[in-house]
Amino acid sequence: MAWRFDNPLRTLADDESNKTAMEIWESESLGGITENNNRLPQPVVYLLVLTIISAYLITFPLWGQRPTAAIYQEYVAAMDSPEVQALPNDQARMDYLVKEVGAKSKYKTQLIQHPVEMDDLRVLKPLIADLQAKSAILDDYTVLGNRIVLANFEGNLRSDGTQVRQQPWWDQGYTIDIFYVIYFCLAVMIVVKRLPPNTVQPRHGSERMLSDAEIAELSVHGQKRRVA
Repeated sequence: MAWRFDNPLRTLADDESNKTAMEIWESESLGGITENNNRLPQPVVYLLVLTIISAYLITFPLWGQRPTAAIYQEYVAAMDSPEVQALPNDQARMDYLVKEVGAKSKYKTQLIQHPVEMDDLRVLKPLIADLQAKSAILDDYTVLGNRIVLANFEGNLRSDGTQVRQQPWWDQGYTIDIFYVIYFCLAVMIVVKRLPPNTVQPRHGSERMLSDAEIAELSVHGQKRRVA
């Protein structure tokens, strides 16, 4: 079966291959089942695209990232400073930390997503201090209420042999998924477009196969009837 690429969205097979395919299509009874050579419904195509996009967005870790101990490190370091302690109450102290520390932090977005109160910082302070005393990488630890635990992510190994336990914004799974999504879509397109173009319909029993010109003429008449 020869290939043609001049109009791949219409057909990928040459005229002789399409003619042979139609002859086989019409000669096989398929147990009395009759099928026309129709286009794939557009809603199905839209649904496929929506499914692929939704799958990525749902699993993409830009939303719902878990708070790590690292994002509160600057808060903890500044909470006992004279500027903070001079303020009259916890609310004023927290407002100061958010404005003067959080707004300038590289973790600004995460701090907005995971706000805390002064009481929370008082609980986290000794836990973070203990991790710092052990030279632990705070990004590898997740804050769960009044506890700080090692994150359950398993990434690559660092040069010192420790494993990265941070939630990535992009990982190899997404790259692999993209490859297979493209492969799947191309494979489906090739399978479909190796068939005769949808302007050609098979004959069922005594039916006569319409030519492209006849189909176009019927389409024009149908549009005129709809307008009338």
